Amino acid sequence: MFTQSCDERPRLTPFAAPRGRAVAVALALIFAGPPVRAADSFSTDWAAGAKSQARLVAASANLAGFEIALAPGAITYWRDPGDAGLPPTLDFSGSDNVASVEPKFPAPKRIKEADGGEAFGYDGGVVFPLLIRPRDPAKPVTLKLNADFAVCEKVCLPAKARLSLTIPAAGKSPYAGAIDAALAAVPRPVPAKDFGAVAAVGADGWRLCSARQEGPHRDLFVEPPEGWWIKVAPAPAEQGRDCFTLTIGDKPKDAGLPIALRLTLTGGAGAVEATIDTPLMR
Repeated sequence: MFTQSCDERPRLTPFAAPRGRAVAVALALIFAGPPVRAADSFSTDWAAGAKSQARLVAASANLAGFEIALAPGAITYWRDPGDAGLPPTLDFSGSDNVASVEPKFPAPKRIKEADGGEAFGYDGGVVFPLLIRPRDPAKPVTLKLNADFAVCEKVCLPAKARLSLTIPAAGKSPYAGAIDAALAAVPRPVPAKDFGAVAAVGADGWRLCSARQEGPHRDLFVEPPEGWWIKVAPAPAEQGRDCFTLTIGDKPKDAGLPIALRLTLTGGAGAVEATIDTPLMR
């Protein structure tokens, strides 16, 4: 069974909770009426929702994408949704001639909530690249996806897409460029030593500094073990390095250190990620 999901955070708010959203860049999409039909054999029809549309697109038998198009002002979530929300769950267990499907997550944005919280995700739209390993490369591949995800504007709504796509064995896909671009936006794994230096600060946190890079504003996303909550804030730069403070907001009862943190650093010359073991507190 090929299912990709992310554990729910302990601070999730229920669906239908009110939310404030800044207006995002408008998409040229019509969300009322029947879904748009597939234009070619490399994509499915759109599965229409209240504030979103979703489909499968393919570049080849080894590379496809799950595309979500969002209404203006709506967002959907990364594998870690932040303070509230739900990550996407992608189930490919019904697929034919597929040994495995590995979803990839493009680097997220930090999106401010009206209640002061933060969501990690995407506005406008997103393509999740799918790395496919066929059982028999000589036979056709049919992807069958049951997708569950959340779409939030002022109200959060669950969304579903049930999609099936038999990928053509030959021909040039019009979606190859978009899928490649989404794959390029996935954080690149690097060794912990190349990601940055982590030092303990006081009894409840750490300071992480990474070599400064030219480019877009840098941001840090932290994925701790289940039950932990780590708050992140920018810190003053030092000696040509971009720095952040990581503070323990919550943890399981009787949990000890060190712990392993999956860290994603966006902006600069491109998004990177690494897993780092925290040093002991002072």
